[in-house]
Amino acid sequence: MKKIILATLSLFTFYAVQAQEVAATQEYIKMLTSKWTGERLEDGRPKVSDALLQRLKKIRIEEAWGFLRNKGFNNQHEGNWQIIHPNDVMTGRVLTAQYMPLRPDYQQVIKKQGGLEKRDTIGGSNSWPIEILKPGDVYVADGYGRIVDGTLIGSNLGNAIYANSKNGVVFDGGIRDLGGLLEIEGFNGWYRGEDPSYLQQEMLTTINMPIRIGRTTVLPGDVVLANRHGTIFIPAHLVDELVISSEFVALQDEFGFQRLREKKYLAGQIDSKWTNEIKTDFKDWLQKYADSKLPMTRKELNDYLKTKDF
Repeated sequence: MKKIILATLSLFTFYAVQAQEVAATQEYIKMLTSKWTGERLEDGRPKVSDALLQRLKKIRIEEAWGFLRNKGFNNQHEGNWQIIHPNDVMTGRVLTAQYMPLRPDYQQVIKKQGGLEKRDTIGGSNSWPIEILKPGDVYVADGYGRIVDGTLIGSNLGNAIYANSKNGVVFDGGIRDLGGLLEIEGFNGWYRGEDPSYLQQEMLTTINMPIRIGRTTVLPGDVVLANRHGTIFIPAHLVDELVISSEFVALQDEFGFQRLREKKYLAGQIDSKWTNEIKTDFKDWLQKYADSKLPMTRKELNDYLKTKDF
């Protein structure tokens, strides 16, 4: 009985200490992302490879969405964004931040704790997430949809974000100085609206904790795929499988479209479960496909085919 009480007290103490942090500890992030078995960043977030992030850029939102739903992740897509460069695609490792309406007593606690965590307490706390961004990160912020007086960045912070991450942002909130942000080459952003007002009566509360973006739940270390059709937040441990699965579907589509143009099969044959004849034809078609044009390596494709009953 005594051991149970001590264990309970220890668990309570852990969560009490955790709750006082502005930024999640490495241990907490590892717990949130425990299914990830690969390399991690210094703060504990999964380090999905740059090569995989590049391949993800070619994946369609619908394919990623379908894959995640089949895995039981039904709430990972959010749309209805305004986009700085709508024709571009962005992928990256998520660093999260949460903002709330200003409450002075709580703000004092946050500022004090930020000082204990060696953060800059002279400027605004909205710079804290930006200061710890690493190359390949995407700054994802829950600004509870606020636009007027909820502009999380302008051109100054936009330049700082790009200098640290070489990437962009996803903000459930507003931005200001869109003209200046448009001039930052390589920077992109998904946001709710633009307004000339500056951030006020709003405060940062957490960094690298779970947040809500619209109808999605986002964890630090997720990978985001963002394009003109919306944003998909992918658990890090599923990115590799999602990418190769989606690439394979794209090859099936290419084969199907080609055979339909050739009038070799009827649309109903391609759009339903394939016969053994079509499967054999597809495998032969894949063998003749140029290695240089494959989205994956030939070995990855062959290994995937061994596990796939299509």
